Amino acid sequence: MKSRLRTALLSLSALASTPALAEPLADADRTAILAEVDRGAPAMARNALQIWSWAEVGFQETKSSGLLQKDLKAAGFKVTAGVAGMPTAFIASFKNGDGPVIGILAEYDALPGLAQAAEPERHVIDGIAGHACGHNLFGAASVAAAIATKNWMVAHGIKGELRVYGAPAEEGGSGKVFLVRSGLTKDVSAMLHWHAGDGYSAMQGHALANVSAKFRFHGLASHAAAAPERGRSALDGVEAMDNMVNMMREHVPQETRIHYVITDGGKAPNVVPDTAEVYYYVRHPDQQQVADIMERVKKAAEGAALGTGTTVEYDQIGGTFDLLPNDTLGHVMYDNLKQVPLPTYTAQEQAFIDKIAATLPKGGRKQAGGVAPYSSGEIMSASTDVGDVSYTTPTAGMSAGTWAPGTPPHSWQAVAASGNSVGTKGAEVAAKTLALTAVQLFQSPDTLAAAKKELDERRGPDFVYRSLLGDKAPSLDYRKAPVSKN
Repeated sequence: MKSRLRTALLSLSALASTPALAEPLADADRTAILAEVDRGAPAMARNALQIWSWAEVGFQETKSSGLLQKDLKAAGFKVTAGVAGMPTAFIASFKNGDGPVIGILAEYDALPGLAQAAEPERHVIDGIAGHACGHNLFGAASVAAAIATKNWMVAHGIKGELRVYGAPAEEGGSGKVFLVRSGLTKDVSAMLHWHAGDGYSAMQGHALANVSAKFRFHGLASHAAAAPERGRSALDGVEAMDNMVNMMREHVPQETRIHYVITDGGKAPNVVPDTAEVYYYVRHPDQQQVADIMERVKKAAEGAALGTGTTVEYDQIGGTFDLLPNDTLGHVMYDNLKQVPLPTYTAQEQAFIDKIAATLPKGGRKQAGGVAPYSSGEIMSASTDVGDVSYTTPTAGMSAGTWAPGTPPHSWQAVAASGNSVGTKGAEVAAKTLALTAVQLFQSPDTLAAAKKELDERRGPDFVYRSLLGDKAPSLDYRKAPVSKN
């Protein structure tokens, strides 16, 4: 935990001395860039809503990825698809001579089990997934920002390379980890990203490191009434493991989060299931701690198999670092976010927000007033594969108000707003902020140098990147339902 304390102290120090290296954009330049994004806003909204309607889960986002690639190619980017062993990943590059490399991350995967209409009441629709984290908005707005930035570079002769990283399977598949591990981000001067949310912020905080895995138990099938003694229940193995892990919760660091779902428990009560599967996440602010705790979970699985006469297989799915703040870049992004006009809503849109709020505990929360004050170093109780990016290249992010205030991520309310003009209006703010920040950084070599120095100081002189996934290949089928033998 010494590294965590050191990082927290650096965050406090950064707050005390705000970096002021980047020259602010001239008013005329800012106005021109905002207008450039405005021209592309209708296409951005169409893309976001189209991706929302497809709602493709991790590593299966063929149509969503293809749509974004098509627009980038049409805008003059060179697109390389299927990078880092992931068919739906891509890198789109526009190079205009030698200079800095600025990257923009794009996501587009949906979450299973949350198909929902774009309506302010619970209305389940056909489909296996829904955009409950707003990645349809994320991908579309990042591409819109990149196209606007590219057009600006051409018009003003700005030197350097602009890249869009199409990163699949953020929800558990650790897509960006494979991009980093393959060395595809190592020459990036600054990486920018954003996320859907219920307010506007450029807070640069920490996320939780995360290791996820599936445990597959194998037993012997038999008639559950006529010959139970001949069976060995794989489901018993899963339930015994879950009981032991639940008892373990008392004996792990208090910052730990452990959650699981049984993804296969058999098909009929009168058949002793010979296969069963449980899917686990383990989170903690420290990467080593999360790896150590998962080893204890593995021991629980082995003990459960021994006690139930079954066997168990361990299949690691994901593994992500915590998120490393970069205040040098964060302040640039914050200053630009404050310069972007926030949306005004039609009467119909405001009614949608109000109806959504009425479905939330205590009616949600009061409408956020503008951009939240800048902060750094807070530990957020969620995980992201942006963490690995942030440990290897200077990285900054922001959130935009795409949902009704008080809306939790991974909820039907988030799905509904992400498929509505309320969501696309918030995404437009993100696109403008990313474009302004990218343009400013292309013209601020001192800021990029300071951001790299800050990264080096935060991660320490002895840092060597080693993925929590080791040399494991992407789990391209991790969202597919397991096939039971029963």
